[in-house]
Amino acid sequence: MATHFIPSGNPIPSSPASSIHTRVEKEWLGNISLKAKPMYLRLSNGHRARAALSADPKSVEIPRQWYNLIADLPVKPPPPLHPKSFKPVKPEDLSPLFPDELIKQEVSNDKFIDIPDEVLDVYRLWRPTPLIRAKRLEKLLNTPARIYYKYEGVSPAGSHKPNTAVPQVWYNAQQGIKNVVTETGAGQWGCSLAFACSLFGLGCEVWQVRASYDQKPYRKLMMQTWGAKVHPSPSTVTEAGRKILQMDPSSPGSLGIAISEAVEVAAMNADTKYCLGSVLNHVLLHQTVIGEECLKQMEAIGETPDLIIGCTGGGSNFAGLSFPFIREKLNGKINPIIRAVEPTACPSLTKGVYAYDYGDTAGMTPLMKMHTLGHDFIPDPIHAGGLRYHGMAPLISHVYELGFMEAIAIPQIECFQGAIQFARSEGLIPAPEPTHAIAATIREALRCRETGEAKVILTAMCGHGHFDLPAYEKYLQGNMVDLSFSEEKIEASLAKIPRVRNSFSP
Repeated sequence: MATHFIPSGNPIPSSPASSIHTRVEKEWLGNISLKAKPMYLRLSNGHRARAALSADPKSVEIPRQWYNLIADLPVKPPPPLHPKSFKPVKPEDLSPLFPDELIKQEVSNDKFIDIPDEVLDVYRLWRPTPLIRAKRLEKLLNTPARIYYKYEGVSPAGSHKPNTAVPQVWYNAQQGIKNVVTETGAGQWGCSLAFACSLFGLGCEVWQVRASYDQKPYRKLMMQTWGAKVHPSPSTVTEAGRKILQMDPSSPGSLGIAISEAVEVAAMNADTKYCLGSVLNHVLLHQTVIGEECLKQMEAIGETPDLIIGCTGGGSNFAGLSFPFIREKLNGKINPIIRAVEPTACPSLTKGVYAYDYGDTAGMTPLMKMHTLGHDFIPDPIHAGGLRYHGMAPLISHVYELGFMEAIAIPQIECFQGAIQFARSEGLIPAPEPTHAIAATIREALRCRETGEAKVILTAMCGHGHFDLPAYEKYLQGNMVDLSFSEEKIEASLAKIPRVRNSFSP
């Protein structure tokens, strides 16, 4: 049974794919200076063209606004605190790191924020992204469940991360900033920021977590291809990195350490700002284009999800898909279960504490109320490098505390078992991060097989795994092991969380 794409763009002329390709070639060669390329010029290959032609004629537009869940929450989230005074952060406290417009978005209570035309123009390179029914996976599992996945791997960088990289770089460029710095784990965020900087002419410097720097050399090359300078973290370039290396010369690094290094450089250079790929409110805001599109796509085919599943590290992909659906749930229109899935080696939601903690290892960032394993917790080097973060996005943590979502943790061998099933049925090789959502989806689909329930399961497929094949090699050769957390290690890390007396909690 064929896998079907739910329409993800403007209507395409209903002529055969071969004639489309002929017309594309003629128009492209005959009119290089086309101001607005027809939709079929933006299709990456004939497969997507044919899929769209055979799909429902209804189309989905790219959202023109980002959605801010804070506006609809019955209780507002606790504010971030200054790292020295422990007082609520003022907008001016963030100005050394972020441009003015992003600071406004970070503290905004507006329900919708307009997406700039220049950002929309770049989004059109890959958005809207397809919603795909996993019919072959359903058949393999012999389940009555209907499984859909929102696939973000069609972006130039191969993941959902450009959804926020593009606006972040654009706002920095508008303010006259010359350079941006950042951290990256698996490299998807670093690649996305490098891609965005190449479009808007900004310099880009990236600190990549050492374990991923060694595991995924092609991510580094991808960043460099787009013009970025890449360091392994911890590095000797910054004071924060040198301190870590003095304590542990073979440190595998962590996202918290890499953040410290990037923030240190941004704070010392007036022409440089810091960009973050997850965790903060404005990052989650930008990612809601995923869920806004998906709502319309599911409505177009007459489906309503019973269960929404996404992987969580810092939380941007999960928030991007789920927040618009949570809005509809709060409005009483739908009632899906919202389930976050994290690695057992870094289980901030399921094993962490909800407390104020630093967003980085060195304690340079504001304190955020979040589920945390402790800011100096260094997870074991699992292959899902993008999920190796000690804390969860404060807004997701707040939503979790309010009871609007649930969370589970899954070990990486089960995740890669699911990834192989997915790849051999659906044809797409997932990045290690979304394998957690896939594994949870398979668990639920098998439960449906036992109960006979025909649930509609929606999952986030946030990126492809083309640069993660060494991880698949380890699994296929039987060399992958399940890495878990050490209770003693977490207890030691949690003991170092700042003791904050506050009246800001919900």
